[in-house]
Amino acid sequence: MCGRLSIATGSDTLRVRFNVEMTEDLQPRYNAAPTQYLPVILNHEPRTINLCRWGLIPYWAKEQKIGSRLINARAETLLEKPSFRNAFKKQRCLVLADGFYEWKRVSDIKRPYRITMRNNEPFAMAGIWDVWTTPDGEELRSFSIITTEPNDLMKDLHNRMPAILKKENEERWLQDIDSSAAQEMLEPYPGDDLLAYPVSSLVNSPRNDTEAITQPV
Repeated sequence: MCGRLSIATGSDTLRVRFNVEMTEDLQPRYNAAPTQYLPVILNHEPRTINLCRWGLIPYWAKEQKIGSRLINARAETLLEKPSFRNAFKKQRCLVLADGFYEWKRVSDIKRPYRITMRNNEPFAMAGIWDVWTTPDGEELRSFSIITTEPNDLMKDLHNRMPAILKKENEERWLQDIDSSAAQEMLEPYPGDDLLAYPVSSLVNSPRNDTEAITQPV
């Protein structure tokens, strides 16, 4: 599962890293949570960063609240779930991050860890998105982060991890390719390139959104 992430990298760095344009500067998010609006790159607009709501709301949904239950999509069952099948085939996206959080059970407590790239670069998680029309007729874009089996580093923390895309696959993920080709990209990211370290329990509440949360303890 991936239920918390950070994306505090500056807008200029993101423009260069992902070769995109932005309509406005992004506010740093050190403890981003579901239902919040976060930066993603949609396959329909591959050269623009958009702010979309975390928690997929399928176009056919009757209520917006379904999104809070669809923050992640398992790579293995994307084509089996009605909520994800169409989006996986036609509406893929890159979810931008510079870290994500996971909780490891130690005795009777859960200790939070932050996982980043060893080189501190931002990265892209594989995602799917959809457009839902509100009762007022407004279009709401939302997304879900795809998860996969854990690599050797993550096995000690959790039995799932976000499907981080290799750089060479990011652009291809957004292209019009068949489902089997897209599925092949959803393998566990090499653990040697990642770093995991314990952080403050302040991260437990999304109300806490300061740089202090990202610091090792």
